[in-house]
Amino acid sequence: TPQFQPFGAPATSSISLTTPSSPGEGLGKTTKLENMKNWTISTYKCSRQSLYEKMGKTSKTVDPELEDQIDTLRNTQKKYSEILRLARALSSHFFNLVQTQNSLGECFSDLAHKSPELQQEFLYNAEAQRNLTKNGQHLLASLNFFVSSVNTIVNKTMEDSLLTVKQYETARVEYDAYRTDLEFYTAAKETEANQMKLSETQLSFNSKKAEFEKLRSDVQIKLKFLDENRVKVMAKQLLLFHTAVSAYFSGNQVALEKSVKQFAGKIKSPATSWIEQ
Repeated sequence: TPQFQPFGAPATSSISLTTPSSPGEGLGKTTKLENMKNWTISTYKCSRQSLYEKMGKTSKTVDPELEDQIDTLRNTQKKYSEILRLARALSSHFFNLVQTQNSLGECFSDLAHKSPELQQEFLYNAEAQRNLTKNGQHLLASLNFFVSSVNTIVNKTMEDSLLTVKQYETARVEYDAYRTDLEFYTAAKETEANQMKLSETQLSFNSKKAEFEKLRSDVQIKLKFLDENRVKVMAKQLLLFHTAVSAYFSGNQVALEKSVKQFAGKIKSPATSWIEQ
């Protein structure tokens, strides 16, 4: 364990360095200065703790089970982000395909009226392209809903949990920083100054410990519910995604329309909003 001197009070002077002000203003400035002082001390302690941890010169509070769950969440978010990127790319490419089919169908239909000798042939192809366009729009709607659902999981649900994780990790460093100070003053020579510091540090440590334990509990609860929600939502989305894609490429229009209806009206119009997302 390294020997260090905890960050103490700054040097003081009886000479005023500011212009005298009213009592109210002085009280406000004192409060601000006190807050800045506390923030500076806390920042120093946390920076020192982080540095010593990296150098392997101080102990670190570790919850192996929780750390594994957090690592799993971060890895899962990366993998789901890749699914989201590829699903968006598929939607974008398929949108261009449907647009091309629609334009080709209109071209065939126009030529059917201008080329009597090939009228039936053009009409057959125009009808085929219209059907492909209609089915393609249904599939685009399904893809759009799949993208929206995965985006919610990755960038909202998981991100919210990771925000709590970051707060927990910050609280853990603060907790360990004040724990280290408490150990220092507990083992220090029993002087009046050290005893006062010990009492102050004990109070700060108790506060940081309570905050740390609360955030640890919050993280555990959020990770549990996140995992349950993720499995439930993705099971449904993957089934609908598979059904829609299989129905489209097998030419099963009835199954494709049924798959779209299962989204319970949550799908946005593919002609307006799907590409924007």
